[in-house]
Amino acid sequence: MTTITNAAIQQAIGTKPGSTSKNVIWLGRIMSAVPALLLLLDGVMKLMKPAFVVEATVELGYAERVIRGLGIVLLICTVIYLIRGTAVLGAILLTGYLGGAVAAHVRADDPLFAIIFPVILGAMLWSGIYLRDKQLRALVPWRGYER
Repeated sequence: MTTITNAAIQQAIGTKPGSTSKNVIWLGRIMSAVPALLLLLDGVMKLMKPAFVVEATVELGYAERVIRGLGIVLLICTVIYLIRGTAVLGAILLTGYLGGAVAAHVRADDPLFAIIFPVILGAMLWSGIYLRDKQLRALVPWRGYER
């Protein structure tokens, strides 16, 4: 049985142990940027409070008065994520925020896509930071299973 390890992955992508190819780093940046841009847009929209945002938030069971606060929290967490030195903390905070979004959509009995979309964003956030952060890869190594 073949075992997948960090060394095997690095050999497959043509990098030396402990290093990361530029392609992998750029993939990580893109995977981080896409959800971050969506979250920044969502946070700004919560601050501006257009009618469709108010309507959607109220339908989820939140009072209109909390929308700006949610936007501020989302923007702060996303900015913390975008700063290289605090990216892991930002990912942890955004994971909590997105978990709350999942819970709100489940409680509102929304369609499956509305429920899993925050999970997809969270997976992209963590995948992106994993690909671009050597220390995180060392902390949580990719391991195969031996039988």
